[in-house]
Amino acid sequence: MQTKILLDEGEMPKRWYNIQADLPTPMDPPLHPGTGKPAVPDDLRHIFPMELIRQEMSTERYIDIPEEVRDILTLWRPSPLYRARRLEAALKTPAKIYFKWEGVSPPGSHKPNTAIPQAYYNREEGIERLATETGAGQWGSSLAFATGLFDMECTVYMVRSSYDQKPYRKSMMQVYGAECIPSPSEKTRSGQAILDRDPDTPGSLGIAISEAVEDAASHENTNYALGSVLNHVCLHQTIIGQEAQQQLAAVDAYPDVVIGCVGGGSNYAGLAFPFAGDKITGKHPETDLIAVEPSACPTLTKGLYAYDFGDVAGLTPLMRMFTLGHDFVPPAIHAGGLRYHGASPLVSRLAQDGVIRPVAYRQNEVFEAAVMFARTEGIVVAPEAAHAVKAAIDEALRCRETGDAKTILFNNSGHGNFDFSSYEAYFAGKLVDYEYPAELIKESLARLPVTG
Repeated sequence: MQTKILLDEGEMPKRWYNIQADLPTPMDPPLHPGTGKPAVPDDLRHIFPMELIRQEMSTERYIDIPEEVRDILTLWRPSPLYRARRLEAALKTPAKIYFKWEGVSPPGSHKPNTAIPQAYYNREEGIERLATETGAGQWGSSLAFATGLFDMECTVYMVRSSYDQKPYRKSMMQVYGAECIPSPSEKTRSGQAILDRDPDTPGSLGIAISEAVEDAASHENTNYALGSVLNHVCLHQTIIGQEAQQQLAAVDAYPDVVIGCVGGGSNYAGLAFPFAGDKITGKHPETDLIAVEPSACPTLTKGLYAYDFGDVAGLTPLMRMFTLGHDFVPPAIHAGGLRYHGASPLVSRLAQDGVIRPVAYRQNEVFEAAVMFARTEGIVVAPEAAHAVKAAIDEALRCRETGDAKTILFNNSGHGNFDFSSYEAYFAGKLVDYEYPAELIKESLARLPVTG
């Protein structure tokens, strides 16, 4: 009847798992935004340190975690795995529900798992400042936390709608020593161009990425750091799934269903990739890997698998991924971290190959699930993580109907302690259930870059 399954600090993984070694179909290379030819390491050196570029392109199955990085990760890792017994009882389900609780990190989410190594590798190459974007603020506060530990400066471009909705995330970044700027801003050419076209824009992650990349490229002491999407970010997050495998093995369990929310894809990759590796290699071929996104930004469920820019201004390499179009600006929903036009190329590859299964939900049903979770398990989750809660509840209810005693595992990627304005809007009946119009998605996709 164990509720928490804990690992000792000495049991924390010493290597990250690289799913590129086991993909059923090889990855398509990123393309240079100017020439359209496959990007080479030198194309990325103006914004990334060489070690992260190497990790981005590596097909080694495991990559060692530096000792200094592991030492900092022990501030909160290994994170606990919980059995959601009270939720199971409320649902009257025969299913066993487990969740990996990433809200125990100092900034309150899974994001420091990659912020720490990114800051470390940049410092090792003499970089003094990092520029980045953030949606709901979890990534921005995590990079601010990391750069503070390494005595570096940090500038964060925060999507304007989230900047207004979540002021305490901005305050957390300031506590850690970072500068937080609402995006689009007047500080960059790309931000000015957007404001000229639409002064009242809510902003988007694609816009904020353009500003951060432009900032990094125009300052010699500055590099760019990305909180999701890229291969090396997904790599760093796999410490979540590897820990979960050990924790479930300690109670002689293995998941039938693995669930995570998807914006760019990092927290989903972190939990799911080690289990996807087991599925691909035939160790557990029947595992159902569910990727959950908002209906207002339905990248995996309604997007096109194609080459596209990672940002609005077209400054990033072209990546083959599921996309809604790089100039797509989703509605200002409260799950700000899921408002991204594209999905990780690795997550997209697995979706295209049928290894994972995407689903989409509307805001109100997601918050309803989050409230049920809080009233049974006691944790108020971030709106992003609430999407995974909703999918876990749905799977458990199916088990109640069929009588299947499945083991369900989901990534509870962050707390909602700075999201009470979102919950207040839900209780006041002010949340709008956006279903992004198919014709607008079609228009955005028509403006995809032409590649050979």
